[in-house]
Amino acid sequence: MAASGKGVGREERVKQVLEENKSAHDFKNYVPIGDAVQTLETWVQRGYEIFYLTSRRSLEEIENIQNVLLNYRFPSGVLLYRKKDEGYKDVAERLIPDILIEDDCESIGGEAEMTYPNIRLDIRARIKHYPVKEFGGIDHLIDVLN
Repeated sequence: MAASGKGVGREERVKQVLEENKSAHDFKNYVPIGDAVQTLETWVQRGYEIFYLTSRRSLEEIENIQNVLLNYRFPSGVLLYRKKDEGYKDVAERLIPDILIEDDCESIGGEAEMTYPNIRLDIRARIKHYPVKEFGGIDHLIDVLN
């Protein structure tokens, strides 16, 4: 999330995006939400492989996100992004993850903008989906993935 979201509630974080707060696009200064790093580390220790999917497309922005992952010591994983003319569903259909955790895209249009609902039905049936509230974090999912 944007650094301006630190110390404020989820609703305020969403409002910042809706109001196009400048920090929402300051990708190099993003910060983790809650205990996301520790939650992901727990999953890695349980044997899960992590793939990160960024909304960013330009090389500079992708590098900024990669640096955030490194600086905050997120567990190692592959950072995926959409190539030209690709949607999120295209990346997910190529990967076919066992589990897909994604936010509900509240600030940009909701379910229509989410990945999982747009994946082909035959592939979707193979993926366990965990939607989370945008900017709400994943801490509550720590024990869901055993």
